[in-house]
Amino acid sequence: MTDHTRAARPFFQLSAALALLSAAVLPQAARAEGGITAFKLAVAEAASDIDGLAAFYRETDYTDLFTGADDADRRFAVLNALLNADDHGLPAGRYAPQAFRSLFDDIDSERQRGFAEVAAAKMFLSYARDMESGALEPGSIDAGIVRTLPRRDPAKLLQDLAEGEPTRVLHDLIPPSPHYARLMRAKFELETTLAAGGWGETVRANALRPGETGPSVIQLRDRLVAMGYLAPTATATYDGSIEAAVRQFQIDTGLEPDGVAGASTIRNINVEPVQRLQQVLVGLERERWINFEKGLGQRHIMVNIPDFHVQIYDEGKVSFETRSVVGRQREDKRTPEFSDMMDHMVINPTWHVPRSIATLEYLPNMQRNPNAHSYLRLVDGAGRVVPRSAINFAAYTPGNFPFDMQQPPSNSNALGLVKFMFPNPWNIYLHDSPAKNLFNTEVRTHSSGCVRLARPFEFGYALLAKQEDDPVGTFQRILRTGQETRVDLENPVPVHITYRTVWAPVRGNLQYRDDVYGRDRLLWSALERAGVALRAVQS
Repeated sequence: MTDHTRAARPFFQLSAALALLSAAVLPQAARAEGGITAFKLAVAEAASDIDGLAAFYRETDYTDLFTGADDADRRFAVLNALLNADDHGLPAGRYAPQAFRSLFDDIDSERQRGFAEVAAAKMFLSYARDMESGALEPGSIDAGIVRTLPRRDPAKLLQDLAEGEPTRVLHDLIPPSPHYARLMRAKFELETTLAAGGWGETVRANALRPGETGPSVIQLRDRLVAMGYLAPTATATYDGSIEAAVRQFQIDTGLEPDGVAGASTIRNINVEPVQRLQQVLVGLERERWINFEKGLGQRHIMVNIPDFHVQIYDEGKVSFETRSVVGRQREDKRTPEFSDMMDHMVINPTWHVPRSIATLEYLPNMQRNPNAHSYLRLVDGAGRVVPRSAINFAAYTPGNFPFDMQQPPSNSNALGLVKFMFPNPWNIYLHDSPAKNLFNTEVRTHSSGCVRLARPFEFGYALLAKQEDDPVGTFQRILRTGQETRVDLENPVPVHITYRTVWAPVRGNLQYRDDVYGRDRLLWSALERAGVALRAVQS
């Protein structure tokens, strides 16, 4: 049994279903001379509403995939996959496995066989699309999820099934990333925990500190034991072992690891396994959204919004990591989720103030005081700097203000001394920041949408190391000029701005983070509406 698939129902149920399907023998009458035309016409009619489906059957001269005498192995494999779809947190009812099986009962004409053929193909395509690239459309859930899904052409999916070994083809639809497999294992473990009754009584206290005793400390102790952070013990005192367990739990939930069970720590300790299971199911869906054909990239940049960290991966391993600041918890300031290609950096950048900030935040101040924000220069449509004495700010509104605002390169520039570019419609990029104090806060939602880096120079050195013999020297030489300079990356690097509130490292405990933008809550509601259900399984 692999990490991807675990028995979620008694074996006899699947065996019985397959036996019934195997017994579906097409009557000889359905193969009568001349019946093939009726089959083709029925297939063409039934497949006409999906371009890729119609194209596949047309290009294969309407050869059957599911309803022929030689298609039993393919039918078995697809039914098996449909029956086990909920192992992956997919809406199993959407694929109607029992209806798939009954399609092949009592076929008594070639026309009926043609309709059954296309119905089976549509059920397979629905499952294949959802398994490979997600059951939901991200943009319908939250406007900040602007991810383009790696949807494959239905014709290609059917072609793979026609040409390959069916079980292998269906298995290959599962995202191959190790992270997906580890989340699947975490899902099974949480389902087992639910079946066993959960993690016990919650901690009824606002805060607990080392040295304290009493019922709340016992609740904390028992909860930590149930969660696997503490070996079984009879202590009723918040002793060193409990303090160490609390500190590890804090690390695993992104909290300050001080060993004190404050309000945030107790709130996270009291999260029930059913809520953690919801997070994992949401995490599996998100992983399907980034199941790209060529993977994430041998070298790629991972921005995890709720973790407030940015990492560079090289061949599956983290080669660089830094703290980050992301967009504020306002609808128009939240950092969006998408993937793109970083192709250059700008050292000593000019900050081109976004028009919304220039007209809604800065213009009113300049109308009261023309010298407000004196570090900004105003530029007309021809690119000329216009002195403030020549501007009547009171004459303008946000709708007709004709100037751009820019902040020249400097140590106090809002972008800091370097920005990292992956041109995109949302004008999101990674950059330095003069506000270094913000990187020391626990919840780092402070920007207007872009991602600020705590160690931007080192991030630049790591990127340049692939193309420069002396990346530090090259970067610093350009920096010392004080001049805005574009530095192209010889090999553009994929950037994935993600929203992982749960992940399973290669070693160690599951990592959980707060749903800072509320996107997981919306995503789980959408999965529930689609038919995804929580379950508890016996180990």
